[in-house]
Amino acid sequence: MKKNILTGIRPTGNLHLGHYFGAGQNWLKLQDDEQYDFHLEIADVQALTDHFDDPAMVRKNVYELATDLLSIGLNPKKVHLYIQSQIPEIAELTVFYSNLVTMARLYRNPTVKTEIKQKKELFGNEGESVTYGFVGYPVSQAADITAFDGELIPVGDDQLPLIEQCREIVRKFNSIYGVTLKEPEPLLSPTPRIKGLDGNDKMGKSLGNAIYLVDDEETIHKKVMNAITDPDKIKKDDPANPEICMVYYYHKLIKNPNLETVCEECKKGHRGCVQCKKELITKMNEFLEPIREKKKYYDTHPEEVKEILQEGTNHARGKAKETITKVKKAMQIDY
Repeated sequence: MKKNILTGIRPTGNLHLGHYFGAGQNWLKLQDDEQYDFHLEIADVQALTDHFDDPAMVRKNVYELATDLLSIGLNPKKVHLYIQSQIPEIAELTVFYSNLVTMARLYRNPTVKTEIKQKKELFGNEGESVTYGFVGYPVSQAADITAFDGELIPVGDDQLPLIEQCREIVRKFNSIYGVTLKEPEPLLSPTPRIKGLDGNDKMGKSLGNAIYLVDDEETIHKKVMNAITDPDKIKKDDPANPEICMVYYYHKLIKNPNLETVCEECKKGHRGCVQCKKELITKMNEFLEPIREKKKYYDTHPEEVKEILQEGTNHARGKAKETITKVKKAMQIDY
């Protein structure tokens, strides 16, 4: 029997290099492993916890994200790509599970605490207006996972508290209603969090430090020319420390075959920052061009994308129906 892998991503914008190297590369490996049945959810309902007042943007982003995922090489014959809101069983499970966790426990979730803090830093007093849907999204995520008997959940270490909360909900459900649900295990990404152009430990849309997979050559040029380098390198011929330079960091990330030369010339002061940035711009565009070409194809074949999503959603719905039947029987509400 294949093990069920379940992961998801919120449609809040295009994919950037942080998504690709932090998760996407791992997904590409997992889809080719025949011991897994891989479900990938476009979590539009969870996106609405942040953007409930702009549904048109969320809907647009669903298709943008789908084309991005296909463009990096996800194969719909190997991965069930589906839309969260089209699986009503997930919403039913969310309601049932909401009785199994207290608000105090949700507020103690480290991931939720961090994101509430970020909201307050970004929006000031408006950050106090955190909705129930936002605080409760770990419950929704538990429904996402258990709806498909998710056994392995690919995540970064920052998402571990969410998986543990799901495990708690599963244990409590099983202790009350009998063993019905599988307790998932995290599958940690082998890639650490990807840094932003500004040196921040996390690349993110809200931080303005990301390179997107759809960025054109002019945009790449502007972003890389503003990347942070060794602050102690004042003149072109000053020796520098490449390990604290974001330009060198990205040379390593995209596996520039000239990496050893870049490193040595930087240390000896034989390479200026402008020269190094220009080389990175060239290599970065070479790296992104195949993804851009696939993106153009899917953008001009929207019906093909919709068909892929429909097929993935139909498959996912079938699995979720099996789960809700078991859950309702266990809860004695299968009237």
